[in-house]
Amino acid sequence: MFALFFLSALYLQLVLGYSPLEVGLAFLPANLLMGAFSLGLSARLVLRYGAKPPLVGGMALVAAGLVLFARMPVGGEFLVDVLPPMLILGVGVGMAMNPVLFAAMSDVPLEDSGLASGIVNTAFMMGGALGLAVLASLAAARSDALRADGRAPLEALTGGYSAAFAVGAGFALLAALTAALLLRPRAAAEGAAEPAAAEA
Repeated sequence: MFALFFLSALYLQLVLGYSPLEVGLAFLPANLLMGAFSLGLSARLVLRYGAKPPLVGGMALVAAGLVLFARMPVGGEFLVDVLPPMLILGVGVGMAMNPVLFAAMSDVPLEDSGLASGIVNTAFMMGGALGLAVLASLAAARSDALRADGRAPLEALTGGYSAAFAVGAGFALLAALTAALLLRPRAAAEGAAEPAAAEA
């Protein structure tokens, strides 16, 4: 998610020529969807189906959105090339975020829940920073290679971002497959029930 916002902001500014304000407004639909799911829709899905289905479905949507971003052209248009993947990513990230937390906390004793929550959030931050470093480096290396081949600057930039988005889509798909194969339905359901009981 960190790499998505960073690289897509660079694409919008450096390739499409958006101002910082226009970039923020372009992100608004995705952020509204993420907020809507985080404020209750995702939790309801987890309570009804367990953490596994919304996590797998959410990460599959993230992968699909990143694939669409990887196909961005140099002369992209907002309604055709930017808004659809933003909406898909907003739903996917919003759907997957709560199930990740529920699954991570499902087997943790109540007295260790604060420590476990801190570890989970630290892992999120470290993973986001590492993912951003890897994908930004990949984008830069691909752009440099395309420039060395004689491509135009904007085409080279777009090619670098596309490569990073494609690799990000692969990681998202791997996350969906990992959740589908390894997440235990019983633990997922327990993880969803504990926060509900705490709220009651």
